[in-house]
Amino acid sequence: MSKHFQDELEDLHNDILKLSAFAEEAIAHAIESLKDQDQELAQSIIDRDQHIDDLELIIDEKCLDLIARHQPMAKDLRFIVMAMRLNSELERIADIAVDIAQRVLEVADKPLLKPLVDIPRLSLLAQNMVKTAIDSFIARDSELAKKVILMDSEADQLKRKIQEELINDYIVIDGATAPRAVPLILVARYLERICDHATYIAEDVIYIVTGEVVKHHPERLTQHPEGQ
Repeated sequence: MSKHFQDELEDLHNDILKLSAFAEEAIAHAIESLKDQDQELAQSIIDRDQHIDDLELIIDEKCLDLIARHQPMAKDLRFIVMAMRLNSELERIADIAVDIAQRVLEVADKPLLKPLVDIPRLSLLAQNMVKTAIDSFIARDSELAKKVILMDSEADQLKRKIQEELINDYIVIDGATAPRAVPLILVARYLERICDHATYIAEDVIYIVTGEVVKHHPERLTQHPEGQ
């Protein structure tokens, strides 16, 4: 295999890491803008999304070009195919950060309904899941990928807790709180969707590394071969 091809694979690897960093940063800044009611920061996330979209297109083009010119086999082909899937998931994650920023702009001129505790917790969990999923891809580590999938239930529980509190303790009691409560409910849903995308990445990593299909079958993560 030519050194030129290896250099191109390394370049693709670096682009994926760059896109991952942009996506993680967008999540963190979106929640920071919500906590601080910072309209300027929220708008910067929206404005930067085009840069992320452009990078996604560049990565896709590089992947297709590598396949067409080099006709890679085995692990190199799997890496490129996985890079394309990962590229798509990261772009969607960045889009969700934009959705959060847009909700921030809706409520930034109103006092926060309540101190934010669980939403930042869910945000940190989402960022951790995304980072761990990317790490599992880079290291081809199926065990690390399984950890991401097992974290998803915690994200679901946190999202439900946030949603139930905002509905039962605020909207039901005083309907006038709805314009401030509904955007927070949506933010929790968006963060949970980010966790879902991290889970999809982890499922793909497990399949690429082991050939095992765990999508829709989380029970397989804790199963052990007979005799163990």
